[in-house]
Amino acid sequence: MKKLLTLLLLNSIVGLAQNSDESQLATIYKSALTNSKCYSWLDYLSNSIGSRLSGSDGAQKAVEYTKIQMEALGAFDKVYLQEVMVPKWVRGEKETAYFLDGKKKTVVPICALGGSVATPKAGIMAEIIEVQSMDDLKTLGEAKIKGKIIFFNRPMDASQIEAFRAYFGAGDQRRAGAKEASKYGAIATIVRSLTYRLDDFPHTGWMGYGDIPKEQYIPSAAISTNGAELLSKTLKSNPKLKFYFKQSCKMEDDVLSYNVVGEIKGSEHPEKIIVVGGHLDSWDLADGSHDDGAGCVQSMEVANIFKNIGFKPKNTLRVVLFMNEENGGRGGGKYQELAQKNSENHIFAMESDSGGFTPRGFSLESDAANRKKIANWKSLFEPYYVHVFSEGHAGSDIEPLTSSKIVKAGLLPDSQRYFDYHHAANDTFDAINKRELELGAATMASLIYLVDKYGIE
Repeated sequence: MKKLLTLLLLNSIVGLAQNSDESQLATIYKSALTNSKCYSWLDYLSNSIGSRLSGSDGAQKAVEYTKIQMEALGAFDKVYLQEVMVPKWVRGEKETAYFLDGKKKTVVPICALGGSVATPKAGIMAEIIEVQSMDDLKTLGEAKIKGKIIFFNRPMDASQIEAFRAYFGAGDQRRAGAKEASKYGAIATIVRSLTYRLDDFPHTGWMGYGDIPKEQYIPSAAISTNGAELLSKTLKSNPKLKFYFKQSCKMEDDVLSYNVVGEIKGSEHPEKIIVVGGHLDSWDLADGSHDDGAGCVQSMEVANIFKNIGFKPKNTLRVVLFMNEENGGRGGGKYQELAQKNSENHIFAMESDSGGFTPRGFSLESDAANRKKIANWKSLFEPYYVHVFSEGHAGSDIEPLTSSKIVKAGLLPDSQRYFDYHHAANDTFDAINKRELELGAATMASLIYLVDKYGIE
């Protein structure tokens, strides 16, 4: 009988805790959907400041604006800046490109890839060879590649349900295509934009030259998917056609920038730190509303929600807006460097860097015990159609962060439309849905509330 009474008592306690958590999540979601600031913050970031590439005036204005907003919120015990030196890559004049099929001239949309060198002032014109992979370069060899432009035209794998998996699967040609093609004597590379959609927007993104000598650097540009399709079709009928493009981008000296940090000191365990954030920089073709203005304002909204509902975290909570995720990752590296220097103990880190679409769940980096613990909270999220608790990459800015025991989570919104906008000129505020943005912030706040309450294993 005594064992039965003990079991009933334990079940009763678990039930009360469950009801308490259900009520708290309902309060969090209600606050986000009725009393949020994230949409108006993003409106200003996007429409009044605009693009925020590291080292640009826009990036500095974004630092100043978000710091002021976080201070005015009244939710933080302190708001401060972390200095970080960042690369400054400048696009220059708008790129131009066309191909000649006999006497017929066809203009195609391109944009320089971030980090690329410029073409000569007069541009480059040469025969162009289509390839699908790095292995194709080996097959062709220097004899067929030297003096030519290489056209990487492998699309994202449409059979992949998880769009990010398809993106990373096709991304090597953008990230390292120029480096590898240069080894065979290519004079430039053109890369199919990384998006499922067929449109006229070229998508930029970071590329690198690795350890090859600077004199072997060759210019690299992205071509829109419609342009890639047309070029590929024309090459089949005329393999000797000539391709021309011109770009004037350049790398300048590193400049000083900042991570923006807002901190709420923990009421019981101030030495244990929970981080939530996104990256404040964006590419220069648009205002970066999805990538990653959305993640920044959602992270700020977590603090606003807690203030509005009167929730005081037991552990120290930091909202961090990282600088330079797009072309260097130095903001995340600097945050980790300072955390180590100060012997800080981070127990949980969350990042939102997958767009402001409807939240579906979380991607978790943790040990088995903590994955199981978090998965046990799944029923609390199901009323909000949040159901994915999978193992995977949590975020580039929090990737460097280490502690004796840390759990990391990335917000997983619906990804099917994300690459329609990613790194392109249409990543603008009009692509943001206010309610989806707010639901994402509520989902982030809910998981942080549960981690703060129950801790990690």
